[in-house]
Amino acid sequence: MTTSEKAVAVVTGGSRGIGKAIVKRLAAGGVAVRFTYVSSEQPAQALVDELAASGQTAQAFRVDSRDAGAAANLIEHTIEECGRIDILVNNAAITADRLLAQMTDQEWSSVLETSLNGLFGATRPTAKQMMRQRAGRIVNLTSVSGVVGIAGQTNYSAAKAAIIGFTRSLSKELAPWQIPVNAVAPGFVETDMISYMTKEQRTAALARVPMRRFASPEEVASVVAFLCSDAASYVTGAWLPVDGGIGLSNLTMGRDG
Repeated sequence: MTTSEKAVAVVTGGSRGIGKAIVKRLAAGGVAVRFTYVSSEQPAQALVDELAASGQTAQAFRVDSRDAGAAANLIEHTIEECGRIDILVNNAAITADRLLAQMTDQEWSSVLETSLNGLFGATRPTAKQMMRQRAGRIVNLTSVSGVVGIAGQTNYSAAKAAIIGFTRSLSKELAPWQIPVNAVAPGFVETDMISYMTKEQRTAALARVPMRRFASPEEVASVVAFLCSDAASYVTGAWLPVDGGIGLSNLTMGRDG
């Protein structure tokens, strides 16, 4: 990690899916991890207990990522209590898929606010602290959806495209302090986010993946862990697709909204 001391990480949306895999991967590497959840209190506590039983350190905090102030408060509390923050992984996200002509105001705003408000709220105080430390890693979870655009996901695609732009801009701001800022862009991953797929949709989606399978959350977490390590110290402003070779021009969700 970025320090010989026990590193401190914050992972947003860490109780399930990709976020959970990231929490476990970082904790297994000796990092003290704090992660957020909104409604999954039991899975969050189960994860804390599981890691504690293995001698690893994790704490769970209920934070709604639509609330930038709440996200900032968690970071500020972490810095006050731990004296530092070494890793921030902005992972929290939701989907509310629908064709734009049928999309409600709430479906639009909830998706963008969850991805972007928490991103801003958590990253601003983190950047300030990392500049003081002259060390740290920031990794933002985006999606290949944010690059190619997907029918029925104008809200999600817009949010994920914004994260790529945010990542590139912030990487330039923090480069003089030797603080890498990167993004990871998964394709199809075996999580709740693709649970809507029918058998036919799943078969059609798999046919478009050259590796003929979806990613596991652990495979995405491995890429995040790499970007948080000293091995990636000269990688910044990048977004790394983890898509099994789909190819950006061919990505489609195979649904009609």
